[in-house]
Order: sequence, then structure tokens, then C-alpha cells
Amino acid sequence: MIALTVSLQVVPGHRDAFLAAIREQAERSFTDEPGCRYFDIVCDLTDDHHFVFHELYDDEAAVDAHRAAPHYPAWQRAVAEYVVPGSRVNTLSRLLFHHS
Repeated sequence: MIALTVSLQVVPGHRDAFLAAIREQAERSFTDEPGCRYFDIVCDLTDDHHFVFHELYDDEAAVDAHRAAPHYPAWQRAVAEYVVPGSRVNTLSRLLFHHS
């Protein structure tokens, strides 16, 4: 498994539109990408415009398929339109330890 984590700050006043775009992105990931296993959004309770996303994929090929999916540009547009410039931080865990 590979974990993608994205932390970002949404421009005030755009939270609901951003979450709608992300909800669509997650739904399309599950239906269009067989290697997408999990998608979670965490909101900072002290700042409802700060979000952290967690996504789990089977392997590196599944991550590549995610980035090549036809709906991926919708994520890029949502980031460009709704995210505070410079606030987005992406991390990729190549080895994920978990208890099954």
C-alpha cells in the first residue's frame, strides 16, 4: 500500500465549493481507479479552512493511474481556484505499515 497525504488551506468563503469538488474527485477515484482503496478528509477543528487528505493506493502503478485518470484535472482546477497559494503540501509514503 502507498499513502498520499495532502495538507492545504482553502481560501475563506470557498470551503463548501472546494469540498463539493473534492467529493466528486473521491467518488470518481473509487469508480474509475481500481487501485484506490481509501479517501479521507480531515478538517482542523480550530480552522475550518485547513484540510488534510489521506488516500491509500495498492502500489505505485495505482498512484500513477490516479494521476493519469481523466478526472484528475478537476482536482488541479479545484486547487488552482480554491486553495491558498503556497499552502499545499504533498507527501507520499512508499511503505505503509498497517495491521490487518
